[in-house]
Amino acid sequence: MKVYIKIHSRNDIETVACCDEHLLNQCFKEGDLKIDITEHFFGGNLINILDAIEILKTAQSFNIVGEKIINAAILNKLLSKDGVQKIGGVPMAMKMIM
Repeated sequence: MKVYIKIHSRNDIETVACCDEHLLNQCFKEGDLKIDITEHFFGGNLINILDAIEILKTAQSFNIVGEKIINAAILNKLLSKDGVQKIGGVPMAMKMIM
């Protein structure tokens, strides 16, 4: 399984954006909520999902979207099921450390 991953750095804080491969360049809406999975934010490198999990383990913050990466993150105890929200049926989660 492959996912797109991109690391953003700003003011010494790194945010990792990661999405399931097939979700790139799609937009999902539900009520007032919307997630736009853009090439600019998510479209970095296409890598194996296990390699992505290793990167997410050390991330200060992350934004992940998609059934595969969310399930892998839960399995690896990077987040709980309670931290997952669905927008248009697509699961997403964020982690932030201040």
